[in-house]
Amino acid sequence: MNKQKTVLDIQNMYANGDKITMLTAYDYPFARLMDQQGVDMILVGDSVGCVVAGYDNTLPVTMEDILYHTRAVVRGTQQALVVADMPFLSYQIDEREACLNAGRLIKNGGAHAVKLEGGTNMAATIAAIVNMDIPVVGHIGLTPQSIHRMGGYKVQGRRDKQAQQLLADAKAVEQAGAFALVLEGIPADLARQITAALSIPTIGIGAGVNCSGQVLVIHDILGLCEKYSPKFVKVYANLAPVIGAAIGEYLSEVRSGVFPSEEHSFK
Repeated sequence: MNKQKTVLDIQNMYANGDKITMLTAYDYPFARLMDQQGVDMILVGDSVGCVVAGYDNTLPVTMEDILYHTRAVVRGTQQALVVADMPFLSYQIDEREACLNAGRLIKNGGAHAVKLEGGTNMAATIAAIVNMDIPVVGHIGLTPQSIHRMGGYKVQGRRDKQAQQLLADAKAVEQAGAFALVLEGIPADLARQITAALSIPTIGIGAGVNCSGQVLVIHDILGLCEKYSPKFVKVYANLAPVIGAAIGEYLSEVRSGVFPSEEHSFK
């Protein structure tokens, strides 16, 4: 059995030019399955609000939500590095509260690192958390917690001024001490430029092939999220009709008296 991955392992993968794999998970069964397949990093994302809780966006997700799901994911992993998302309002108010909440995700949730959104505006907060010896993953570009400012889920960095700001954000996150940076919803060429300008790995989601690694939402790649289907998502297995058919067959057998049979009954 392989040992639990650490931040140093991720840094070594980056130094060796190995692509880094990351997927979201929110519960024990999915975490166990992807851990057995050898995923490098598991993100307990605030995307749980959309794909599990049914919210229209990630903003309603609370610290208690993330703590609950992080504990479940940690119980299902033996090898992957587990990163817990910091939800909206858990780090934006002040550095002290940000540090306290980051600490809770490590101490009470069992995560190995935390992720938060923002660039230059969050550099001081990232530095404060890193100074507590808590590893941080940054996140810039299309940041879902900023959808109201952005006017929805729109590609960021297509205009020169915006692209320059994202490059500055990336450098600020790196200088603040983050060990990796998620690039979401930005042009592939800009992602390539940012990746080349940094000495930490970039993890792309809708940011092209030239990032140091990739992350996707597990429900998206399994065809289990019918609310939306972003261009950057590749569906590797369309499980919704398979699951629907199994449920339908169960209902039919119960209603007709076929299930439970003698095979499924005790004597």
